[in-house]
Amino acid sequence: MSQPITVVDAFADRPFSGNPAAVVILSGPAPEEWMRLVAREMNLAETAFLHPSEDGFALRWFTPTVEVDLCGHATLGSAHVLWQDGHLAPGAVARFQTRSGLLTARREGNRIVLDFPAMPAAPQDPPKALLPALGITRATWVGRNTFDYLIEVKGEELVRQLNPDHGGLSTLPVRGVMVTSRADPGRGYDFVSRFFAPGSGIPEDPVTGSAHCALAPYWSRALQRDTLVGYQASPRGGTVYTRCVGDRVHLAGTATTMLRGMLGPPPSS
Repeated sequence: MSQPITVVDAFADRPFSGNPAAVVILSGPAPEEWMRLVAREMNLAETAFLHPSEDGFALRWFTPTVEVDLCGHATLGSAHVLWQDGHLAPGAVARFQTRSGLLTARREGNRIVLDFPAMPAAPQDPPKALLPALGITRATWVGRNTFDYLIEVKGEELVRQLNPDHGGLSTLPVRGVMVTSRADPGRGYDFVSRFFAPGSGIPEDPVTGSAHCALAPYWSRALQRDTLVGYQASPRGGTVYTRCVGDRVHLAGTATTMLRGMLGPPPSS
C-alpha cells in the first residue's frame, strides 16, 4: 500500500510562511535507510517519521543529510497531523518518544504548545572561524549548548542583514549557529533570531523550535520575564511564543497543512 505524507507549515501565521516539515505516520518502524532517502527526496529542513508506541508515538527527525536529536517545528507539524487526521482525539495530549526523551504537545486555542527541555547556552570564547563566517566583527555575547552556538549582536537590523559564509560555518563542530538580538521597539515581539546549519544540510532554517530552547532561557534572564515572543527573521519568517518553566520550555505556534501526497510503501524492515 502507498504511504500518506503531509507537508505542514509550522510556526506559520499564514500560508507559505513558517517552516515546512514533511510528516509520515507509519503503522510501525520503517527501515532507517528508507527514511533517510525520503528525507533527502523531500529536501525540507526536516521530515518526521512516527508510529504508535506503548506510550504515544515514537518520533524521529531527518534533515536531507542527517538524523537530528531534537526538532521543534516537525514535532509541532506531527501533532497537527495527528489531530487533523483523527489519530488523536481533539482534546488529547500528543506524547512523543524521541532521542531527547518524552516530548508532549497540547492544543491551546488555535496554537499548539510543545513541552521541550530547556537547553541554555554557557558562555564560551568563539572559535576563530565563527564571527568572520557570519560577517561580523563583534558580538555582545557568545555561548554554546549541546547542539549550537548562540551569538547576541547589537540590533535587529544586523540580524536581518546577515549574509554568512555557509562554507565557513559548515566547518564548525556544532549542529548550527543562532544569531539573536533584542527586538526593535514596537515590533510585537521581544527578540529576533536567525539560525544557520549548513553542516547539517540546512543553510538557513526558516523557523527553529529547538533553537528557542536556548533563546528563551537566554532572553528570559536578560529581560526578567518568563513569557516572551520570538520572531525568526528568515525570508519565510515565523513567530514562536515561549515560556520558561523550570528546566522546561513551552514553545507555541500555529500550523497549516499545505500539501498531501502518497509515497511508495517502505520495504519490509
